[in-house]
Amino acid sequence: MRFQFILREINIGLRRNVTMTVSVILVTTVSLLLLGVGVLAQKQVSEMKGYWYDRVQVSIFLCGKDSSKTSCAGGEVTDAQRQAVSAALQSPALQKYVAKVEYESKDEAFQHFKSQYPDLADNLTSDSMPESYRVKLVDPQQYAAVSEQFRNQPGVDSVQDQNQVLDRLFALLNGLKWCAWFVAGLTLICSVLLVATTIRLNAFTRRRETGIMRLVGASNLVIQLPFVLESLIASLIGAVIASGILMAFTQFAVQGWLKRTLKFIDNWVSLGDAVLVLPWMFLLGMLIAGVSSFLSLRRYLKV
Repeated sequence: MRFQFILREINIGLRRNVTMTVSVILVTTVSLLLLGVGVLAQKQVSEMKGYWYDRVQVSIFLCGKDSSKTSCAGGEVTDAQRQAVSAALQSPALQKYVAKVEYESKDEAFQHFKSQYPDLADNLTSDSMPESYRVKLVDPQQYAAVSEQFRNQPGVDSVQDQNQVLDRLFALLNGLKWCAWFVAGLTLICSVLLVATTIRLNAFTRRRETGIMRLVGASNLVIQLPFVLESLIASLIGAVIASGILMAFTQFAVQGWLKRTLKFIDNWVSLGDAVLVLPWMFLLGMLIAGVSSFLSLRRYLKV
């Protein structure tokens, strides 16, 4: 009998406040979805950092015939300057930073360029390509220690480290991640306030029934449980919708469109990664509904 009474009260509450219930569902859906996207973005950034930073190289381009840098004032790099760069890379001062050094001649650079850009290679010759040293780092985060060593050194035209590009890329990705989490935090706060408001309206519209139940000796649990379950049901529906959207986004947008478009990135977050996020979304949705309901009921169900 008590169980049927609770179900009846839940049904009454949901029918009386359809608009507020739908609002709770929508706000919970958006907040949990953005939270899930933020978690997946964090994982994506971490995986990309691990993948790309392990492949970071510092490229030391030597002076060519057309170089205009002050370090190339003497023209094309000489044998002595080339040997000085090689000796510096093998010096004790850089041993703790350098893992591997590869020399790339003009012919090798031209062959690499021709394999990557066959349409443009017809207008170039091997003499137009610069010699270079490709330096693999022990710790990619310490690229500056190697880069600064060779800037303005005679015979060196330029020093390029891929970290400069990667740092900007990861700064952008981290910015997007924090934006998602910030908006998720705001919508979660809105969800808490909306659940509390819904509970207050329910308690106000049913204050007469609540007073009668108090008079006939109903316990706090019996009186409060329908209100709590109403908010839990709304949050659960929102979590289900958010989970479905997150799974679809991961499968079709990330694993589908992004993976086909950005082929240079191999390690995208997978559907399995999204599945691992879902329990936390449900748990947070239930926690928001439960805590908001409990705090509101303590104040607004005192008869």
